[in-house]
Amino acid sequence: MSNSKLLIISTVGKENPEKAVLPFVLATASQSLNVEVVMYLQSSAVMLARKGEAETVKAEGFLALDILIQTFIDMGGKIFLCSPCIRERKITSEDLVEGIEIGAAGTLVDEVMSAKSVVTY
Repeated sequence: MSNSKLLIISTVGKENPEKAVLPFVLATASQSLNVEVVMYLQSSAVMLARKGEAETVKAEGFLALDILIQTFIDMGGKIFLCSPCIRERKITSEDLVEGIEIGAAGTLVDEVMSAKSVVTY
């Protein structure tokens, strides 16, 4: 597979465990095919980036979310969080899993414009 860039935007948190896990399944599968993957979490999905939160999300038939997130980061994936979304939920950078970054709308626009494909959950 090519070295194309895929942007995955997720807006779903632990209120729907399967839909919260699926973007990370796609992300790690894409990485295994040598695709550069960037994730941008918005809305309730930003809660998944809090330390200890991913461990509480279980979706039948899938790897644990915390393992998927760590694997994604370890394989060089980037995760950005919507800055207004985390501000609204009173999440600080100290609350986040290591390796996760905060990005505003401009970050999302840059990532959309530089990606070959965009998938939204």
